[in-house]
Amino acid sequence: MSTPFTGMIAGMALAFAGFFGGFGAFLLVAALGGLGWALGRWVERGGGVRDVRDVFERSRR
Repeated sequence: MSTPFTGMIAGMALAFAGFFGGFGAFLLVAALGGLGWALGRWVERGGGVRDVRDVFERSRR
């Protein structure tokens, strides 16, 4: 199983509690699944936690 696919499954699992909330919850599941896929793809291509930290440190200055 690829990292992006695993990230997508994780995002959907985290949002599953909102599934029973209607269409808004459906959109939440889709958004978190997409976010999980994107983060998994980024990590697979060599992204790291330090990159995220550096972005936030630059925005504080």
